[in-house]
Amino acid sequence: MGEKLLEIKDYSVRFTTDKVISRAVSHVNLSVDKGEVLGLVGETGAGKTTTALSVMGLLPKYAVETEGKIIFDGQELTGMKERQYRNIRGKRISMIFQDPMTSLNPVFRVGDQIADVIKIHNPKISQTEVNKRVDDIMRMVGIAKERKSEYPHQFSGGMKQRVMIAIAIAGNPDLLIADEPTTALDVTIQAQVIKMMRSLQKELGSSVILITHDLGIVANFCDKVAIMYAGEIVESGTLEDIFDKSREHHPYTEGLFASLPNITERTERLTPIKGLTPHPSELPAGCKFHPRCPKCSEICSQGDTPPQKQKETHMVQCHQIHEEEM
Repeated sequence: MGEKLLEIKDYSVRFTTDKVISRAVSHVNLSVDKGEVLGLVGETGAGKTTTALSVMGLLPKYAVETEGKIIFDGQELTGMKERQYRNIRGKRISMIFQDPMTSLNPVFRVGDQIADVIKIHNPKISQTEVNKRVDDIMRMVGIAKERKSEYPHQFSGGMKQRVMIAIAIAGNPDLLIADEPTTALDVTIQAQVIKMMRSLQKELGSSVILITHDLGIVANFCDKVAIMYAGEIVESGTLEDIFDKSREHHPYTEGLFASLPNITERTERLTPIKGLTPHPSELPAGCKFHPRCPKCSEICSQGDTPPQKQKETHMVQCHQIHEEEM
């Protein structure tokens, strides 16, 4: 066991709009050790980004209720004043946002956008040192320093993503949250960005939370995996725990793997998960996955959330799984 950097304990988020309550995140428990990469996997609407924004302290202050604790390096973040949070956000915890096309400011040069992060968290630093650090960071992400005077519209999608990563690592953070960093990119550029992120993670020694729905990226980059569905962690464990087909898995995890093409098998069609993710304001009783689950029985649709079955590092939240089978 490594030294814990981030702990999320029994954390829940509820949004209330027009008297409708949406339970975006429910009783989530996660931890990330120093130097570790955690993959947070799930469909759109699972609550992954809401969890990340909670860690960053970026949830809107109105119409939002939270419960539980988020502890970063021994310091509780929940309830922290905004002024205190600004000393952590961008410096000790950074985030690569989902869409670089809209996250970069179109009227500022990319070098200035990287420099802003450095100057905000190092107010006494000289401009010469800032320029040097901007050049170094651009080199780290594979962008020629001569391009720092260019604007975002002069960069391709993959290069914009590299600029976003440069901004995120400018403060040399202890924790980097990457929210689907390759979604808008083609497969070749995706591979380049993930390879670069893996190299940067080792070079900087940062911990990483990688939010994605791509299990192939998880297999190449992560140490631990948490599978999220309808705001809950339904399965978690080491990379081996999740990818070992001989183990018992949550039906949702099995559905995610069955949806992937396999180059070693011939088949006419893939096997998608039936149905859609429920809206956070209309969550079913019992197991949230039971309306879509091929293994559903009467107990799954009744009562509260299924119990969590734990065997060493592997956890599955399912009525149909027995600990001795895990």
